[in-house]
Amino acid sequence: MGGTKSMGVFVVCVIGLMADNASAISLELAKKCNALTAEAYPPRVIGNPAAGSIRGTGPEIRAYYNKCVVSGGEIPEQKP
Repeated sequence: MGGTKSMGVFVVCVIGLMADNASAISLELAKKCNALTAEAYPPRVIGNPAAGSIRGTGPEIRAYYNKCVVSGGEIPEQKP
């Protein structure tokens, strides 16, 4: 029994260390990229993400958002 408990503590410690290495984007960057993505790929129905966008596919929109995040919110002016 004691070995199982110490193994559980070890696993929790390892997971905690792995979580420290993950980086998160700032709230400001997320909001900026969300706004830029909505501008480049306008939604069909504002406030209803399930309605889709006027142009572009889901993977294209996610790629645009990820590119925005990677570039720190600086997307060159381009038409998707």
